Amino acid sequence: MARYAEAPAEVDVVVVGAGQAGLSSAYHLARAGIDHVVLDHAPRPGGAWQFRWPTLTYGKVHGMHALPGMELTGADPSRPSSEVIGAYFAAYEDRFDLRVRRPVDVSAVRGETSGRLLVESSAGTWSARALINATGTWDRPFWPRHPGQELFRGRQLHTANYPGPQEFTGARVVVVGGGTSAVQHLLEIAGTATETTWVTRRPPVFRDGAFGEAEGREAVARVEERVRRGLPPRSVVGVTGLALTDAVRAGLDSGVLERLPMFDRITASGVAWGDGRRVDADVILWATGFRAALDHLAPLRLREPGGGIRVEGTRVVRDERIHLVGYGPSASTIGANRAGGAAVREIRRLLTRAPEPAAAGG
Repeated sequence: MARYAEAPAEVDVVVVGAGQAGLSSAYHLARAGIDHVVLDHAPRPGGAWQFRWPTLTYGKVHGMHALPGMELTGADPSRPSSEVIGAYFAAYEDRFDLRVRRPVDVSAVRGETSGRLLVESSAGTWSARALINATGTWDRPFWPRHPGQELFRGRQLHTANYPGPQEFTGARVVVVGGGTSAVQHLLEIAGTATETTWVTRRPPVFRDGAFGEAEGREAVARVEERVRRGLPPRSVVGVTGLALTDAVRAGLDSGVLERLPMFDRITASGVAWGDGRRVDADVILWATGFRAALDHLAPLRLREPGGGIRVEGTRVVRDERIHLVGYGPSASTIGANRAGGAAVREIRRLLTRAPEPAAAGG
């Protein structure tokens, strides 16, 4: 409590998060000469990548795009992606002297009567004229609720704490989810588990052929439209479909990727459907995605009736001081890079247009 009695440190911009989106934003802020601080809750560089399971090697990573100003070259595709990208992010921070403060947990962002923003954290409080939120989704795994879930006597895990296939040796595993992570888990676990079952809400859509620039623009436009309407962003796979790689083809041919519709309830020993079908399981693995980690912004009341935050570009419509980078249409490595630069350009105009509020009593 004592730290809040001290006067907040004043900066022009606070960046929350130091993954791809946060580092891109910090790079552009530094180039523009804008006074800022970067706060990251992770223990070391690497963003959410540092928490990925060991068997997700760099060669399996889909669409990792280099940060602005520094390419990622010479990486060993057989090394874990957590190591490769963690080392790359650390080198990037050093090269551009980004001086990320970590580990720092941001608990709340509030509006001050002076027109500034008050950013409360485990390392103190900052007063800022604008904020770039780059917190991503990894900290908010989505666990659906199903009847009987509390009765299950086995183990329940989420992609966020997936340990790798060796933990499932000899087990009967139900994997829930229709995204890329679910497919990757199934293809791995099939080599160690006694039995795997894939369950999704909707039939998976597999995309054959190249995913080019035109397809990418269309996917981004569809996600952007939802965000513009104040709806929660959809998952990328919900827009693009699942890539039909050689490994996926083999999984389909072998039956590993044979999909069942969503079960109706969970039992003590597994899952069950209304038509009488039952599957016994030792583990239920929820590959059900993530939600944007935005709880610290709740005091600003940014959400729309549709449940999302309405954004134009990266700027929040309800508060032009707030920019969401790595949210919605910019939730990809290349999208985060571009959004970081776009956010800084808008913030620069905001800082130029809006004079610093006079101190109280001044």
